[in-house]
Amino acid sequence: MMANIKPGRWRHFKGGEYEVLFTARHSETEEDMVVYRALYGEGGVWVRPAAMWNETVTRDGVMFPRFQYVGNEEENGHV
Repeated sequence: MMANIKPGRWRHFKGGEYEVLFTARHSETEEDMVVYRALYGEGGVWVRPAAMWNETVTRDGVMFPRFQYVGNEEENGHV
């Protein structure tokens, strides 16, 4: 499941942008986790279960991926 979650810039379905730093595994449950930081405000670092990261959400009757990959600096020409 973590293979499709790669480092780089991601957009939340509500519009906020985040940078995935890396993926990790919970030490007790071995659940796959995503470590990311907000690209706005104070830029806090957060952890979310990978299963939740990959969820599809419904808003106003329309289905969206919770997060959509935008790219990374190399792909976008910023090295």
